[in-house]
Amino acid sequence: MEQVDLARYDLGSILGTGADYEVRSAVDRDTGRQVVLKRPKPQMVRRSLFQPTEARSEGILTLHQAAGHSIPLLSPLLGYTARANHDDYFGESLGQEYRVLVEERASGIPLVGDPMARITGVPIGAGQNLFALYPLTEPQGQDPFPIQQQLLDLEEAFYKAGYILLDLRPQNVFYQPAAGRITIIDCGDLVSVESKTDSRGRRRDIHDFFLEVLKFYATPQSPPAQAAGYRDAYGLRPVVRFEDELDQMARSFGNVPDPARNPALYVIAKVRDRGYSDFATFRQDLTTYLEAVRIRNRKLARLEEARQAWTEALGWLRGEYWQRFLFDPDTDLAGLEFPNY
Repeated sequence: MEQVDLARYDLGSILGTGADYEVRSAVDRDTGRQVVLKRPKPQMVRRSLFQPTEARSEGILTLHQAAGHSIPLLSPLLGYTARANHDDYFGESLGQEYRVLVEERASGIPLVGDPMARITGVPIGAGQNLFALYPLTEPQGQDPFPIQQQLLDLEEAFYKAGYILLDLRPQNVFYQPAAGRITIIDCGDLVSVESKTDSRGRRRDIHDFFLEVLKFYATPQSPPAQAAGYRDAYGLRPVVRFEDELDQMARSFGNVPDPARNPALYVIAKVRDRGYSDFATFRQDLTTYLEAVRIRNRKLARLEEARQAWTEALGWLRGEYWQRFLFDPDTDLAGLEFPNY
């Protein structure tokens, strides 16, 4: 990782815009490598409201310098610019100095697309629903719930490096369906394991990560019988209060006659009590819940209808929106079109 000059990169299109960053594609002229450029959102820069994003960038730099090479599934940080006025490069007149981060471009698709794309009819929640919440296929040699298991692998590596990584919402997770592999594209929300305090001084520990796993990657709902049920993202309302989130989850699971209900309620209650002392025990309990989900799905009364809906939704990933990513549907969806229970 090195300080770089943006002049070496051929600027491409906007890939997405989050709460803090605008992300653009680019190509490194020196190496031919495809990269992404992450910078504070121009609207925030123009209004001089980007300092929290700059602090987030500094935290990302510190992490990568200290331990980035030892954490699997994390999109590599390749370089960074000095704080400078980049108006000429981006063709703007913002009149502010800020840092740009250069990352390796992740393969696959985001589990949740850009919320702005939803306005134009893009089914932005397709990845999250197809591959995390309702994975009705079991590709040979893969765990039936690879996303949840790999998130735990990633978090455990962060923990060993002295950090807890939060904000693992599906829009920050890219997924390669054929390989069954995730890549994390944002590691800015970090908590020190030693202090258990985030950048705002709030008390956090591993249970805040466990909450995110349950909030974004578990649901009491059965696989949709209609493709429309795969369109929208699930559970993306921001976490406001730890206890309230878990109480709502407990009510949601408790109101559904589901074989996976009791394993889910057990994990929810234990997270609420901050009762896990290690990753292994949480992984064991979560896997018990996921296995109950798998068995339930295989015994659905309307399984064939659910399969047809899943396959129709999978076809949406051949649409124009998803072509902006490093994703070839002919290759990356091969073998997934027909569920194979």
